[in-house]
Parts: sequence; C-alpha cells; structure tokens
Amino acid sequence: MKERKALSVVDFLYENKIISQDTLLDIEKELEDSGDDLGSILIRRKLVTTETLNILLIEAFKNGLILLHDIYEHFTIDLDKFLELFARNTKTDFVDLYSQEVNYALGAKAGYQKLSKLGILPYKEDDINIYVAVKDPFDISLQEQLHRIFRNKLIKIAIANPEQIDKHLHNIEISESVKDLIADIRQEFTSKAATDVEESSGILKLIELILKTSIISGGSDIHIEPTETNCIVRSRIDGMLKEIFVFDRDIYPPLSSRIKLLANLDIAEKRKPQDGRFSATIMEKHYDFRISTLPIMTGESIVLRILDKSKVMIKLEDLGMHPENYQKFRNAMSAPYGIIFVTGPTGSGKTTTLYAGMNAIKDVKKKMITVEDPVEYQMNLIQQVQVNTKANLTFATALRSILRQDPDIIMIGEVRDKETLKIAIEASLTGHLVFSTLHTNDAVSAITRIVDMGIEAYLISGALVAIQAQRLIRKVCPHCKVKTELPEDVLEEIKPLIPEHYQFYKARGCDKCNNTGYTGREMISEVLVIDDTIQSMIARGASKEDIAKYADENGFISMFKDAAVRAANGKTTIEEVYRVAKS
Repeated sequence: MKERKALSVVDFLYENKIISQDTLLDIEKELEDSGDDLGSILIRRKLVTTETLNILLIEAFKNGLILLHDIYEHFTIDLDKFLELFARNTKTDFVDLYSQEVNYALGAKAGYQKLSKLGILPYKEDDINIYVAVKDPFDISLQEQLHRIFRNKLIKIAIANPEQIDKHLHNIEISESVKDLIADIRQEFTSKAATDVEESSGILKLIELILKTSIISGGSDIHIEPTETNCIVRSRIDGMLKEIFVFDRDIYPPLSSRIKLLANLDIAEKRKPQDGRFSATIMEKHYDFRISTLPIMTGESIVLRILDKSKVMIKLEDLGMHPENYQKFRNAMSAPYGIIFVTGPTGSGKTTTLYAGMNAIKDVKKKMITVEDPVEYQMNLIQQVQVNTKANLTFATALRSILRQDPDIIMIGEVRDKETLKIAIEASLTGHLVFSTLHTNDAVSAITRIVDMGIEAYLISGALVAIQAQRLIRKVCPHCKVKTELPEDVLEEIKPLIPEHYQFYKARGCDKCNNTGYTGREMISEVLVIDDTIQSMIARGASKEDIAKYADENGFISMFKDAAVRAANGKTTIEEVYRVAKS
C-alpha cells in the first residue's frame, strides 16, 4: 500500500495551486489569531464554495493525501454526509452505524485490541457474508487480515464514521472488562446450586456496576433494553442517551428479574407495565431509584430514574436563571395568594424549580402541603402527599382534603385534568398560594391550555400570578470549544437579542466531555408576570398572539433570547439554542 502522508490541509491546498503563497501566509496567521476552522476561513474569503470544497476533499482523501482526521479537524462539515458523498463518488459502501443494530458477539470473536489496531468493526453477518465497517477503505491488506479472523465467510467492507466505530469499539472494550463478571453470572445460573435469581451475587455486582458507571457519568436515567441479539444499557447524560454497556441477550433475564426484586415488583408479570422504587448506597452516597417496566416486542424495557437529593435541593438563586427572570419569579412567590405555574416538557427541571421555590419560602409559621405522583424527595417543614389511584387518592381528592388542613401554601405536582385545575384555581382565589406544573411549550401557551381545559376566563385572570416556562440547554465543553462565526442569515436573526460584544463557539469533542462537545446543562427560562393589563386581556378572551405582543413590548425575556445571550457569551452553541429553544 502506498505510504500515506498526513499533510496539513493548508499545504495541500497550496501545493495544488488552490491558494497562493501570500494567501497561504495570511490564512495561517488568521488560523492562529482567530481559532476558526480552515473551511470557514476559505469560504468566508470566497476562495472556494462549499460544493467545490467537498469535491477537493474527496479527491485528496481518495488519493491518500489527507486523512479523515484532517478533514474532521480542519473543516466544519457533516462527516457522515461527506462519507456518503465519497462512497457514491468512489462506488464504495457507506454505513451509518447508529442506524444499525450491531452484533457485538462478532467483535468479541476478534477481541478489542485487534479490532482497535485495525480500525474496524464487524457489525452483522448472514449465511454468506460478514459485514465490516472500516475507517480506512484504502488498506488493501485489510481483506487478508479479516479472512484470517472470519474464516469461511465472504467479507463485505463499508466505510463508516470513525467516531461511530470508536464508540462501538469502546462498548466491546467495556464488555471485555466485565467478562469475568459475566462468566461468573453464567456459571451461577447454570449451576444447580444457584437456581434462584436472588442467590446470584454476580448479578448484584453487575447492577452495582451499571448504577455506579451511570452516576459517575452524570446520568439522570438508566435504560435497560433487550433486542433480538443484545441487552443494551444506556444512560441519559445531559439530556442525551449514551450507551454504557452492551451484553449478550442471555444476561437480560437474570438482570431484569433481580432489578424487579429490588423494587418489590412481580418478576413473573411480563405482560403489564409495573412501577416501583428502591434505595442503594453507591460510592458512600445514598440514592433512590424509581423503576418503570414496559412490555415491548423483545421483552421488557426497564428505566431507572436516578434520584439524587443533593441535586434537587438546590437554592433558587443557584438554578442559573436570567437575573431579570429570577427577580420576576422571586417577586411572584411573595404574593399572598394566587397560582404560579411552571411549564415545560418532561425532564426540563420543573420539579427542581418547584422544590427550590418551596424551600426558599418555607417557614415554621406557614403550613405547606404538596400532592405529588410520586413524591421524589422528602423535605423538612413540608407535608407531602403521595397520589394513590388504587386507594382513590387522586390529585383532585387529595386537594379537597388538603384544603381542610388549613394550608398557607400548596404544591400540586402536575395538573392533569379539569377537576384538579378547577380546585387549584378556587384554592388560589380563597387565600392560598398554589404552585403547579403544566406541559406547554412556552409561558403564553399555558393560558391557552387552561382555557382549553374548560376554565372560565374570569377565574383564570383573577387567579394567575405568574407563569414560568423552562428548558435545559447543554453547556459547551470549555476544554475543547472552538471559536466560530455564524452564517449571515442566522446572525441577522439574533443580532437584536444579543449583547454588543459577543463571541460564538462550536462544539468539538474531547476526552473530558466523552467526545460530545458538551458537558453539563443549565436552565433557560421565560417568566410571564400577570399584571393588570394581561388580566384584562385574559378576561376578555384576547388571543395568544396579542398577549405575547404586549409582553414583548413590556420587557418580556423569551427562552430563545435567554439562550441566544448564553451562546453569545460562549456558554453554549447556536446549534444547541435552535435545537432546544426555537419552537
């Protein structure tokens, strides 16, 4: 095979007379000063178009002058799209490994060390072929080595994103690291002495490893999902699911049964959803885990919600709200009566905000009662009621009883129906301060939702104090973020919202952020204060658009503006802003 040289991309363009020597020197200086990627500089200087750049890079890659690493490192392009284009151009196959169910048993035959050295991943097989994803389709010695690993099968090679190959290889490496533990589990379940799932110490060690790995990674949920060939364990980290373990299918039955036993669920019941919870001490810290099982075609999907009290018992001022929105929300909580709604999709931190608000105003002089489904965290000085539908203790029935307890402040975990909403509003109009949540996309939409649920406009206008809508946005990794310039049309749209001095960054990915480019999340929010004018508008049935227009003219800070300012200050990326905050 022809020896490759990983030429710098700038030198390659110069040697191919795409840029002059003077331009080369200018570009090298700009690269050093600005920190921008080469692709952005070339397009901004109008030396190449995006289409021309792709063609040049395909030719350079095809002729072995540039490595995929160079392309990824120096150009803001979608690597998957580039590889698809390259595959079409060279009549080779391309595979998106994220859309495939990878058969990890194939990789286990070769072993992580050999696969990693060759930069390959066998991902599926049929009666005739083994399908292998490769980083380097030009390595002609690869076929011979693959035939030595997989005898009696034809080898079908496809190029894939190197990052995807590495992530799957990492799963194989992790599986190898727990190989002895898996072997112990198999031995325990095949031996006559350990026919009872409760007697398996190996499966308990595996569960502890899964919990510990997810907690160390900063996960909020653990998803255990059986497929036809594997048992996949994923963790939701910063709002995104990430594979942390992949086991062979035979590990799933004992794993699921033991988790059910921990949560006091029926291990024989596999046709109905079940819910439960258990506690465990991981790394000398106490955690609660809420369990949900759901029958699916290949078994049961099991989700464990990690409940860490220290994360939820955060002070209101530490939630990271925009200063003006924080002040509006704080002022609303000092109202003697009325209802305050916190809205947003599932997993947007509504419960955290409510608990922080309740903690900020709790007092020995006040009677505070909550009704939740479920009660996730227990708080001092607050009486908490757990919904129990089997005992007919619903939100509505609990609320009626709560009102006879003479409370000052009530928190309702979620308003799900007209009956609960009506009682909550009546309570707010009779001298109680009520907190609750709704599922709406923005603050103004909450008003429309309440009207749609059948509550009279005059009751809504008199009861509402404020509505906060919120989302969680990922923070760009400070260790690998790269300065970037926005396209003109995007910059023009957000320019009125951002400060005069700004610097945008893009996510790159490094070891410290698991190559995601992001680490941690923070809240973006908008707070609609219901003043006299908005009360009047609600009472006379004004449209959502009219209320939004009035709010914008009177200092309303939208979630999109909150997020755009954070991107302009280098805390997140504009891609994340549009993903989370642009409705």
